[in-house]
Amino acid sequence: MRSVFFSLLSLATIATSVAIEPRAPLKGDKTDDDWEEEVVPDTIFNGQTVPPMKELGTDVDKEIGHGNWLVEYYSPSCPHCMRFKPTWQTLYEFYYTSKPIITSQESDEDGLNSFTRWYDFKFAKVDCLAYRDTCGDHDIQNYPSIVQYKDGKEIAKKIGEQELTGLSGWVEEVLEAIKPGSRKQGGPKLPKVGANSVETGPETEDEIKKNEKAAEAAKESTSAAPSKTSEPAKVVKPTPAKPTSTPNSSGISVPLDKEKFQELVTTTTDPWFIKFYAPWCHHCQAMAPNWQQMAREMQGKLNVGEVDCEANNRLCKDVGVKGYPTVLFFRGSERTEYNGMRGLGDFIDYANKAVAVGEGIRDVDLAQFKEMEETEEVIFVYFYDHATTTEDFQALDQLPLSLVGKAKIVKTNDKALFDRFKISTWPRMMVSRDGKPTYYGPRTPKEMRDTQKMLSWMKSVWIPIVPELKGENAREIMDGKMVVLAILDRENKAEFEVAKRELKNAALEWIDKEDQMYQLERQELRDAKQLRIEEAEDKGDQRALRDAKGTRIDMNDIKRKQVGFAWVDGVFWERWIRTTFGIDVKDGERVVINDEDNNRYWDVNINGELIRPSRSSILDTVKEVTKNPPSISPKSTSGTFMSFFHSIRNFGFDHPIFALGLAVVGIAASYLAKRRRRTGAYFQFGEKDGLLGGLGKND
Repeated sequence: MRSVFFSLLSLATIATSVAIEPRAPLKGDKTDDDWEEEVVPDTIFNGQTVPPMKELGTDVDKEIGHGNWLVEYYSPSCPHCMRFKPTWQTLYEFYYTSKPIITSQESDEDGLNSFTRWYDFKFAKVDCLAYRDTCGDHDIQNYPSIVQYKDGKEIAKKIGEQELTGLSGWVEEVLEAIKPGSRKQGGPKLPKVGANSVETGPETEDEIKKNEKAAEAAKESTSAAPSKTSEPAKVVKPTPAKPTSTPNSSGISVPLDKEKFQELVTTTTDPWFIKFYAPWCHHCQAMAPNWQQMAREMQGKLNVGEVDCEANNRLCKDVGVKGYPTVLFFRGSERTEYNGMRGLGDFIDYANKAVAVGEGIRDVDLAQFKEMEETEEVIFVYFYDHATTTEDFQALDQLPLSLVGKAKIVKTNDKALFDRFKISTWPRMMVSRDGKPTYYGPRTPKEMRDTQKMLSWMKSVWIPIVPELKGENAREIMDGKMVVLAILDRENKAEFEVAKRELKNAALEWIDKEDQMYQLERQELRDAKQLRIEEAEDKGDQRALRDAKGTRIDMNDIKRKQVGFAWVDGVFWERWIRTTFGIDVKDGERVVINDEDNNRYWDVNINGELIRPSRSSILDTVKEVTKNPPSISPKSTSGTFMSFFHSIRNFGFDHPIFALGLAVVGIAASYLAKRRRRTGAYFQFGEKDGLLGGLGKND
């Protein structure tokens, strides 16, 4: 019976297999072999191609970690999301194609004047049906949800369908916070939802109404007045403000309020030098004559303005003014702060350097570069070739603003310069300080377009090899290193030039010796690593071999005494030099080696003779004071108590175990002393502010 049952079951299976034949694929059907994800096409808005909005998934946190983002979380099965979809797409297309700066030239969507690049603002969306866990991680409980992020942090959230006007108002507030003064009051003229064009200039809804009323008034006045001709009156439409052809044509410092600031500064690319002040500020009042005179000197060269922060408190707050006076240099909404002195010559010198920013980065050949070397101490050089892209140059154009008053920057594709500096990859950045090149490490195109990282490197190398010590750069020069400081008298021109030349020669020779020592130490470490590898191979010890090969050579682990070189005007800074080092430049030009971190200095060589501004005297002394401990006893730039304190601190760093024992003994002695007596005292010492604002040596 069981055999009969299995026989019938087999016949049924065969019959089913024969009956069910595979259906031939119909036209339009997709098989497994040719299945591909549907590609979302580009759209056109205002005559510009708009790429599909960025769709995020598990990479949300990585993508939104930098910049400003507006992200929609939605579900394809949600009716509210489907109704909201055209509004969200129109908002994206409108802002993507908008131009933040008024310009007569069209630029591509990735240009410097593009909305995305100017504001570092992007739109995106996340499909929560496909990436449910990702949406859950971001606490998305309703659809659609629109979330604003800044550098990965959630700033604000809106839930549900939104109107285009409400979303635009939200975006405008964010953009104004990113670039203060760059957005028009009243908001932009918006398209209709689903439309593919709109007039995107600076004209706003409020301005449109005003223009229509003005046109009607002009038409009525024309029809009422007698006319000799029958020609209809022409209504002139207001045109967007354009950059002034001649900067500072009147030679004055232009008073600016929020409206003028927006019209003349942030919505153009004209360079502006602007002071922010308060009428009651004594420093502002003292600076005013020099500022006005500088404005006259810059007539026809550079726009100069001023903002009264008492009358324009909101504007000053948006710009980031925290004290008076604050002086900023603007190019559009980009700015850099002037931290120099407030003399007329200082303002004019900075302003002349700022003028070059508006002229762009100069392209030079070898002969022009050599000519620059005669007058410029620090020159950044950008090497490029035929394969360098527009995006590379746009990143380069963002650098000059931060270099005003610091260094020059040029670009070149001259083969003679390639050969001189041994350039074999492009693009490449290098700085030449007194003819000595230092190269920017990163080389990939993406790294070369990272302007923030490149600026950080530039700040570390834009000080000349032998800079002049001034109020604005004193900390940058003196902190963290020993500094060979030549105290010179610039009025004695003959000796001044000789002393500077000797100081520079000493600096260059010391740097060469340090480079040689660095290479030697690195080679010694490499030789030691290779010796360990060979020993492990001889012994057949695989574990030791792996450890030896995994040894990382890190030159940063080797502690070295950093030595810098600088000179200071002994006449101008006479009081600070006298109170700090006890030196008067009238007695002759001198050299001190200052260790600011430890409040000590040396002014004599190993023979007890004064250090003079000569190459041999400087180098011989530097070699002795950089030893540990120094061969020459230092002097203190502070009082007796502070000198004793720094000596104890240095001893503790050099002998930590012994110092710990002394500390324990000291605590025990202090405890016993408290049990016997409860009297106390305190130290009081005067402070003398100087060039570095530290404690000075008492007269």
